[in-house]
Amino acid sequence: MAATRVTIWHNPRCSNSRGALQLLRERGIEPVVVDYLSEPPDRATLLQVAADSGLGLRGLVRDKEALFGELGLAGAGEDALLAAMLAHPLLINRPVVITARGTRLCRPPETVLELLD
Repeated sequence: MAATRVTIWHNPRCSNSRGALQLLRERGIEPVVVDYLSEPPDRATLLQVAADSGLGLRGLVRDKEALFGELGLAGAGEDALLAAMLAHPLLINRPVVITARGTRLCRPPETVLELLD
C-alpha cells in the first residue's frame, strides 16, 4: 500500500480529519495532503469524488454548518448544492480519503481502515 498514492482532503482544525491522517501515518502511509479549504476541488473533481464515494453531493455536504442553513440548502437540488460547495468549500465534508481501493468520507476516522485492508 505504501507505493500506492493516497490522498486526503484535510482540515487540520477537524478532529476527524486529524485522526484519519494519524491512522494513515501510523501505518506507514504518507498521503498527499490537500487543504481543500485553500485548494478547493474543481467541479469535475468534486463530482467524481461524490460519485466514487457513493454518497453523492448530498452525502458530502456539511449540512450542520451554519452556512448551509444561511444559504437555504436544505431542499436544494444537486446543481445548487454543487454551486454552493464550489463557492464555499467549508460546506464540503471531511476528511475524504482517496485510494486505489476506493474513496470514503472517513467519519469516524477509523473508516480509513476499510481502504487499507
